[in-house]
Amino acid sequence: MMKKVIIAYLYTKFDVEKSLINFINFFQKNPPGYKHDLLICYKLLTNKEIISLRKITKKIKHLEFIDKNISNDYDFGSYSRIAKKYYNSPIFFNLGHAYPVTKMWLKKIINHFDKKTFIGSSVSNESIFTTFIKKKKKILLFNLKEHFFLKKNFKPFPNPHIRTINFILYGKDFLNFIGSRLYNNKKDAWISESGITGITNFYKKKKFKILVVNSDGRAFSLDKFKFSETYCYKKQSKQLFSDKHSRKYDLLTNSEKLKVSRNVWG
Repeated sequence: MMKKVIIAYLYTKFDVEKSLINFINFFQKNPPGYKHDLLICYKLLTNKEIISLRKITKKIKHLEFIDKNISNDYDFGSYSRIAKKYYNSPIFFNLGHAYPVTKMWLKKIINHFDKKTFIGSSVSNESIFTTFIKKKKKILLFNLKEHFFLKKNFKPFPNPHIRTINFILYGKDFLNFIGSRLYNNKKDAWISESGITGITNFYKKKKFKILVVNSDGRAFSLDKFKFSETYCYKKQSKQLFSDKHSRKYDLLTNSEKLKVSRNVWG
């Protein structure tokens, strides 16, 4: 029998209260549909700020995790400390700006989840390296240092990966990925999301099933990611979760959407 899932929602000083309000409202409107504990994690916040945010979170049953790390080691750093506490539990890690837009979303994911499985709700084939090359060619600027950094750390397009707005793994499996990694800047986080040594490629080498699940409850493997319609493809109308980037896509004109979709899917 699958253990209760820890839904770990991360709120940091870089988030805004509206994100937390949206998450709680949409979480209540679109229940997970599977046994869980909601864990709200606060990071890089003062006691005064946390006390203020509790006025918002008191309306929903949850556990609290105060990340006492004083430096910004990004979401992956906080997730590693949560994973240590819930080592043997399946954990659904979720960023502050992402919220569920489909009912029974966790049940739909759990239907495909097992040991040695890595599942996200949103995916992409985009390569930071390839996108960089395209942009620099257009404006006739080229930073060789940046070029070699990206070439070393990111595969060229197509670069299928789980977008780390959210994903589910057992705590111990996530810690296997983290190992001794350090997060000193945004580039370290980029590498962990979509780099050659990033989280998707790590579990691919470990022979994990790597899947995205959409609002129909269907699971798609790496080579079929695009057809999940969860991110920047068609109307991306089969999302389980909305996030700040998918919402930007929704606001684009049709011609703008086509350009973005080409970067993401070719």
